[in-house]
Amino acid sequence: MIYASASEWRNAPQKRVLLFAMSGLGKTYLSTMLRSTGDWFHYSIDYRIGTRYMGEKIADNAKREAMKVPFLRELLRSNSIYIGSNISFDDLKPMSSYLGKPGDPALGGLAWDEYTRRQDEFQQAEIAALHDTSFFIDRSVELYQYPHFICDTGGSICEWVDADDPDDPILTDLAAKTLLVWIEGTEDHTAELIRRFDQEPKPMSYDPVFLLATWQAYLAEFNVAPDRVNPDDFIRWAFAKALAHRQPRYKAMADKWGITVPQHAVEKVKDTEGFVSMIADALEMRS
Repeated sequence: MIYASASEWRNAPQKRVLLFAMSGLGKTYLSTMLRSTGDWFHYSIDYRIGTRYMGEKIADNAKREAMKVPFLRELLRSNSIYIGSNISFDDLKPMSSYLGKPGDPALGGLAWDEYTRRQDEFQQAEIAALHDTSFFIDRSVELYQYPHFICDTGGSICEWVDADDPDDPILTDLAAKTLLVWIEGTEDHTAELIRRFDQEPKPMSYDPVFLLATWQAYLAEFNVAPDRVNPDDFIRWAFAKALAHRQPRYKAMADKWGITVPQHAVEKVKDTEGFVSMIADALEMRS
C-alpha cells in the first residue's frame, strides 16, 4: 500500500484514495464532501465512462427512441433539435438507460444478445476508465493544482479484477497510485439496499459468467421464455444474488490490496479531518 502506517497517511502532502463498495454505502457522499472543500480532486469512474467512453452510444440510444416519434424524427433529420446526455456525478440515469434490462420488448426489455453486447461495452469502458486514474492523478496536480485526490468507483469494479492474482493488471495499476478503501456494510445495509432497489430497479453491470448463470437460473426457476421475461422482475431477482456474489470479492480486494472501513464510520464523517481520522484508524487496525 502507498501508506504504510497511520502517521504516514496523516503526514502525506498528497493524499490519494480510491473508494469501492456497493452503491448506496457512501462513496459519492464522501467524494462530494471532500470535493466541496476545494482541496480534493474528485474522479468519478461512472462519470468518465458516461462522458468519455459511452457518451455517443448513450446519446444515439436516446435519438433512436426519438426517431420512433414522427414529430421528433423530422426535427432530428433536419438538425433542428439536439439530443445529448446530461449525465452528472449525481445522476447516472442516461448510462443506466443505455445498459437496459433483458426480457420482453413490450415491457422495455432488450433481446439477450443486445443486452450482453451492451454489457461487454460497459466492461471495456469501465476497465479503461479505471486505468485512466493515474492520468487524472497527474492532471489534478499539474493542471488544477489540487493537493489531494479521491476516486469514486462503480459497484462493478470487483467484477473485472482477480484479487488473488498478485499481478492483476487493474489492481496493480490502482494500488501503485492510490490507497484502496472498501466501505463495508452490514446485513441491515444489505436489506436496505435490496428494499430501495426493489422500489426503483436500475440496470447494473455483471461479470459475464455470473450473469449468464443467473439468467439461466431465472429462466429455469420461473419456466419462462427469454422474450417473455419481465425485465424489472429479473433484475430485482438478480440483485440480491449480485450482492452475495460481490461481497467476497470486495473483501478479498480489501484484505490483499487495501483497507476496510465500516459503513457506520462513514456516516459519522462530516469534514476532512473526520475522513483523515477514519482512514488512519483503518490503517492502524490493519497493522
